[in-house]
Amino acid sequence: MFKFQAEQKVFQIGNVTIGGQPGEYPTVLMGSIFYSKDRIVKDHVRGEFDRKAAEELLNKEAELSEKTGIPRIIDVIGETPEALCRYIDFIADYTDSPFLIDSTSPKARIKALKHVEEVGLVDRAVYNSIDENIKKDEIEALKASKIKNVVILLFSTKYLMPKDRLKMLESNEKNLIKIAEDAGLEKILIDPGVLDVPSISWTTDIIYRIKQELGYPAGCAPANALYMWLRKKKLTTPQFEACGANIIALPIVMGADFIIYGPIKNASWVYPACAAINAMIAYYARTLGITPKTRKHPLYKIF
Repeated sequence: MFKFQAEQKVFQIGNVTIGGQPGEYPTVLMGSIFYSKDRIVKDHVRGEFDRKAAEELLNKEAELSEKTGIPRIIDVIGETPEALCRYIDFIADYTDSPFLIDSTSPKARIKALKHVEEVGLVDRAVYNSIDENIKKDEIEALKASKIKNVVILLFSTKYLMPKDRLKMLESNEKNLIKIAEDAGLEKILIDPGVLDVPSISWTTDIIYRIKQELGYPAGCAPANALYMWLRKKKLTTPQFEACGANIIALPIVMGADFIIYGPIKNASWVYPACAAINAMIAYYARTLGITPKTRKHPLYKIF
């Protein structure tokens, strides 16, 4: 356990604070809802879903967030522009949490970007994401918007090794931080990306390097890799949850500020695991002169 040398950037996104030295602010958890195989979705094109089931999932996560002291940002995933905008409206009306604008479709992200501005949600919205494949129309849409919050996805087959990955933030050819800043984005979160479960060790190393050298809030999304492993090895309860907790804990120990943990239905075991590791980190951080910046920190909540 350690203290980063670079000055750490701390951002306020809606009602959530993210960033800082290990032990200052708890890791932010981002659970996904309305994803492609989410059973609560009835029509992925139109964005029709079981409202009662969605409310139950969100309520459970909110209770766990309050109980453990771990803040949340909701990962809202939509496959079409219509669906994504409909999901965002529901999340914004039903919760006061920040949310990710998340889709594999650039058209859906751009439409949702315009929509959150029209309905006054830019302070709570986080654009997910800018990566090496971003096109001119998406950059122009970001420039035209008032949104300030973004995730940079730092994953490339060209730069796989940890020591090379930061080149995507430094290259004159495609400096992703410069792209974000030129588009008016100010609150930048960096996700180095995950290839498979073993590669989370590389991702963790990159998270450490980002915070040590640049000070930006950094984190990752290990969920896809975990589920690939689950399907391949047919992991069952409690092996799945035990392995998942360790996969989430490793980046947090090395300073991760956020974890996109996959389906929101997993909140019941993800939040306690995240709270426990955060509390231990904060307890040790006091020996380095670092104390939690909030009384809602897991150190005070779960012990």
